[in-house]
Amino acid sequence: MTSLRKLGSSDLEVFPLALGGNVFGWTADETQSFAVLDAYTAAGGNFVDTADSYSAWVEGNAGGESETIIGKWLKARGNRSDVVIATKVSQHPDYQGLSAANIKAAADASLRRLGTDHIDLYYTHFDKPEVPVEEIIGALDELVTAGKVRHIAASNISAERLKASLDFSDREGLARYVALQPHYNLVSRDTYEGGLSDLAEREGLAAVPYYALASGFLTGKYRPGTTVESPRAGGAARYLDTERGRRVLAALDEVAAAHDAPVATVALAWLAARPTVAAPIASARTVEQLPALLKVAELTLTEEELARLTAASA
Repeated sequence: MTSLRKLGSSDLEVFPLALGGNVFGWTADETQSFAVLDAYTAAGGNFVDTADSYSAWVEGNAGGESETIIGKWLKARGNRSDVVIATKVSQHPDYQGLSAANIKAAADASLRRLGTDHIDLYYTHFDKPEVPVEEIIGALDELVTAGKVRHIAASNISAERLKASLDFSDREGLARYVALQPHYNLVSRDTYEGGLSDLAEREGLAAVPYYALASGFLTGKYRPGTTVESPRAGGAARYLDTERGRRVLAALDEVAAAHDAPVATVALAWLAARPTVAAPIASARTVEQLPALLKVAELTLTEEELARLTAASA
């Protein structure tokens, strides 16, 4: 049995890989999504990450498709108490922004789609600096007090705004962010490391990084001269043109060969071993893509291997 990790200062305990729900209702239909969710939980996974806006960018979608599929799955499986559900507010076409009224209305809409009476972890998806942190935290605290949300978290936020939010929570005795969802992986370290990671470490926040595999680049399937059929191919391919990207791939290949492990597993294992990181997020469109992701729970890299990867990605 894989040991679960404590999520920051919260009472939530999560599998060391969060399953990304961005593909549900986009590149994975309901049947595929159910199969992926079933396989993930069968392997011991218990941490599903979504957002109210997934997947409004797809023609014909209105937003909320991912939450709706997850809600149907939870109902069909009767396993709500076994799964930690994380969702986010601020980007749904009908619920834009972080005003107090919008946060509360969006949370109710998410609860309806998820078919549940509480959200385990509720993120502000993108910070809106024009809204005072006092208003945002005040609204989130009301949701916690009402029992609609267990814990609150932030994504895509500056260190300054995060600090101001935490200070306000502490001063007023209100709900406090327990986690942070930064853009962070072996080829994108600059946005998180430094100000944000130092603050997270100091304040006891857990990091749950998104784009953990750099849009698929860190799976190793994108190589010079290869073409990959994927909606994310353009995003992944851009890393091939950088010296850092090529260095990282070479180091990943070397470490993966030593462990007879997939490249993606090694990339996730490096991230999972970073200070503050509780669980990287990765999504799977098919059940076949899951084993490489789930293996992160079993792979421990040596100090030398971690240092090799860290140096290659510098």
